[in-house]
Amino acid sequence: MTRGTWQLRLYAGLLCGLLLVNIAGFTVTETLRRLGPVPLGDKIAYSTLVVDSGGKLLRPFITKDGYWRLPVSSAEVDPRFLAMLIAYEDKRFHAHNGVDPQALARAAWQALASGRIVSGGSTLTMQVARLLEPRPKRRLTDKLAEMIRALQIEQRLSKAEILDLYLALAPYGGNIEGTRAASLAYFGKEPKRLSTAEAALLVALPQAPEWRRPDRHPQRAEAARNRVIARLAGQGLVNADQAEAASAEAAPQGRLAFPMFAAHVAERLARQAPPGSVQQTSIDRGLQSALETLARERAIAIGSGVAAAILVADSRTGEVRAHVGGTGYFDQVRAGQMDLASALRSPGSTLKPFIYGLAFEDGVVHPETLIDDRAIRYGAYAPENFDDSFHGTVTVRTALQQSLNVPALQVLNVVGPGRLAARLGNAGVRLVLPENAGPGLAVGLGGAGVRLTDLAALYVALARGGEPVALSWHMEERRAPKPLRRLLEPAASWMIGDVLKGAPTPQNALGGQIAFKTGTSYGYRDAWAVGYDGANTIAVWVGRPDGAAVPGVVGRLAAAPILFEAFQRLGPARQPLGPAPAGTVIARTAELPAALQRFRPGALPQVASHARADSPPAIAFPPDGARIELGSDPALSLKVLGGTPPFTWLADGVPIATQEFRRDTFWDTALKGFARLSVIDAKGKTATARVRVE
Repeated sequence: MTRGTWQLRLYAGLLCGLLLVNIAGFTVTETLRRLGPVPLGDKIAYSTLVVDSGGKLLRPFITKDGYWRLPVSSAEVDPRFLAMLIAYEDKRFHAHNGVDPQALARAAWQALASGRIVSGGSTLTMQVARLLEPRPKRRLTDKLAEMIRALQIEQRLSKAEILDLYLALAPYGGNIEGTRAASLAYFGKEPKRLSTAEAALLVALPQAPEWRRPDRHPQRAEAARNRVIARLAGQGLVNADQAEAASAEAAPQGRLAFPMFAAHVAERLARQAPPGSVQQTSIDRGLQSALETLARERAIAIGSGVAAAILVADSRTGEVRAHVGGTGYFDQVRAGQMDLASALRSPGSTLKPFIYGLAFEDGVVHPETLIDDRAIRYGAYAPENFDDSFHGTVTVRTALQQSLNVPALQVLNVVGPGRLAARLGNAGVRLVLPENAGPGLAVGLGGAGVRLTDLAALYVALARGGEPVALSWHMEERRAPKPLRRLLEPAASWMIGDVLKGAPTPQNALGGQIAFKTGTSYGYRDAWAVGYDGANTIAVWVGRPDGAAVPGVVGRLAAAPILFEAFQRLGPARQPLGPAPAGTVIARTAELPAALQRFRPGALPQVASHARADSPPAIAFPPDGARIELGSDPALSLKVLGGTPPFTWLADGVPIATQEFRRDTFWDTALKGFARLSVIDAKGKTATARVRVE
């Protein structure tokens, strides 16, 4: 070869080299121009999640693009799975800067040696780049784009963040994306703890997710999993015994349903929440699961088409710990998708405690007051008891415990149905009455519409000494409580609880620990039981979703057993009810003031008449002749009916409260011994009561 020929070839080679460099530079520059901003995963459309108070998943929701894509981090995944993933997919993950030259060289050599692509040489970072920017074609320029993206991503994100993106986006067949969604769909559990076989399957599936789908091709899935196990065993990451046992396990044969606890609450919160957000509830998933099973089993045992709803609330905070809206979300026979805890129903006798509570406040009756249970008429209306019999003279305590209708209506006629409805409304519960109808005596026996959530809220107020609190299902709801007015005074609330904890219990149930009331609506359409101890309130409803009658289904027999068993699911120990508030009159019938020993409705002025401006004042509490135990609190509650405000209160002629426009106040410095209390209204009219303070 002559010198001129050699130089010519050298120049040609240099020109070709420069041309290749320019082409490569142009290709890289053009690729960068087309790539645009670096995707960092901040625009990923995740599933909306609803979780319990401890962060456990209650229900995920599919994304708008139709995928189950649940956010997950490496801290929430079994460490063994992560080790297996990195060992199998990208051994130098923690060492390279997004592109592994050794892996690319190996992939190129394998392709040349076999005449086909054996492995792609992609790092986990390159796979993340491909998942963030899917490209349907697998051209050389696409591979170059992935490499560039991988380098860019490594500069912006930590290794942990990159791994988290892979765990969230890796495809697992069909519309399942991400390790968490795959673990739930194929194993029915979170990926925090995985067996060797489960971890190996999750490593194998993303390489060919549709070809290896366990729900369609379980044999292919099992074969791919076993190849992963064999390679990892060869690397020493899995020992021989583990590899043998894992390879012998059968692969999943299909997909499992995603969790669906407290489905109705989750659906409501997800509908109101931004897409892809995590909504934390006050629900306890363990308790919710147990009560969903209880409701379903009991409802099915009661009869065809019968459903049950249960609500558990923390009486101290109003936070709902369990909300069972039916007996199976997909049970069409029992209208599973209808939230029966929020359905309007007739409450039966469950409002009777509040009738007596108002009467206790007013000094109209006391738990030990005698009251007649005899035939009576209110115009054309002649109420009867549930057992179609009358019981003669009983105490108010017995009348409420036995849920006698006639005594309750006699007391309601004095207290006033309108006042009862107004008091419940001020506490946050509006009775739904027939159109163009005001509250009448029928309200006391269930002649109004309420929801299970309403009754739970009212009994929570009883458990709190008469102070209502808005129920909350969502952690955010507790931060902005609704302003509510007191339902009952503390002494009246305590009396109600003291009476209700002596109500007849279901068979084999231990009494004296739970204050509870049952109810049955007209025509056996609704059976209720609502009760509370010192910590929790539980409300139960049983009936047909379509409102049809269920003969023989009554609160005491159908709902009360569920109530007591639900309390057992909270734990065997019951928190006792609180002690009597200061000023509570505790006495036997004979020790009561004469006016409280027997209820005589004909001799009592109507509460409504006391409210007239021209009526004289009357001391409702403490009643004349009462003996009151103060306890450690020297404050004595005072209440006046009728008269014209403002009022002046005196004790033995000494003013103790002046210019009081409210009808209730306190004697803050009450002293033990006999005291003569007087109240004077704005017109100079006076009422007096003599009491003994102990």
